[in-house]
Amino acid sequence: MFCQKTLSFVTAIGLSVLLSNGLSSCQSKGSSTAETTSDAAAIGTAAGKTTAEKPADKAVETTAAPNPSSIPASKIANAATILARPQVPILCYHQIRDWRAGDSKSAKDYIIPVAAFREQMQMLADSGYHTVLPDQLYAYLATGAPLPAKPIMLTFDDGDLDQYTVAAPELEKHGFKGAFFIMTVAIGRHGKQPYMDKTQIKDLSDRGHTIGAHTWDHHNVKKYQGDDWKIQVEEPKAKLETIIGKPIKYFAYPFGLWNHGALPELQKRGYAAAFTLADKRDDTMPLYTVRRIIAGGQWKATTMYRNMIQSFD
Repeated sequence: MFCQKTLSFVTAIGLSVLLSNGLSSCQSKGSSTAETTSDAAAIGTAAGKTTAEKPADKAVETTAAPNPSSIPASKIANAATILARPQVPILCYHQIRDWRAGDSKSAKDYIIPVAAFREQMQMLADSGYHTVLPDQLYAYLATGAPLPAKPIMLTFDDGDLDQYTVAAPELEKHGFKGAFFIMTVAIGRHGKQPYMDKTQIKDLSDRGHTIGAHTWDHHNVKKYQGDDWKIQVEEPKAKLETIIGKPIKYFAYPFGLWNHGALPELQKRGYAAAFTLADKRDDTMPLYTVRRIIAGGQWKATTMYRNMIQSFD
C-alpha cells in the first residue's frame, strides 16, 4: 500500500503507478463502488429526500461563511447537536480521465471518465443542487448557519492535474465550486499521471475553490508515530499556506482512515475540520470525521445519485 512506503520507494517505482493501481484501498470498508440497478426515475424518486434541503421556493441567500477561527468557542454546538443536523451530501473524486488499457478493474472504481464526470455535474445542476465549500459546511455544523437549497460538496483528493484541466472548468460551467485536498509530495510532478504545480493550485484558490491538505505522501494516519505529525500534517499545511497565501483549515484522511487519537492532534495543529470516507462519525469530535462517499468510476449518473441519497439520508 502506498501509504506504508518510504519516499525512496515512491521515487523508485513512481507515484502515478501506485495511485493508478492502488486506489482500491482508498475507500473505507463502509462503502461500495459496485454498480447497482438504476434508471432515470431514480432522480425524481429521490429528489424529495435530499438532506439539509430547503423548500425550492424558499432558497436561502448565503453570504461568505465566517472564518472558523472567528467563531467564539461559546457559539460552537456540542457534539450531539452537530451529529443531529442533517448531513450534507459530499462526493469524493480522484482522477478525472478516460480509462487506459492497463487500468485494473479496481482502479476504474476511482477513475471517472471525462464524459461520465460531465454527465454527473450536469445531472446535479439540472437537479437544482448548489455547491457549498468547507467554510459554509463548518458554519452550518458548528452554529446552524443556513445553507442554500439542495446543498452538496464536491471534493477532490491528491491534486491530479486533470482536476485542474478537466474538473474545475466543468464545475465552473455550472457555477459550482470544489474543495481540492493536495498531497504535497506530488506537487508539480510529471509522468503518466501528472499533478498540479504551485501556480495551478494558487489559481484554483484565487478562483474561489478551497485548498486543503491531504498529507505529504498519503501515509496512513492510523500509523503515525515520531515525526510523522510534523512531516505529514504540519509541513504540508505550512507549504500550502505559502503557495496560496491563505490559511489551510481542512484536512482529508488518506484512504479515509482515522483513529480517535488523530482528532485532537489535527485540532491542535490548526485544522477546523477533517474529512473521512464512509465510516461512522466520531461521537465526541464529529467535525473531524465529516463523511464523504467516493463517486464510483463505473457508476451511471443515476446510480451515483441513488447511492448519494441513500448514504446521506
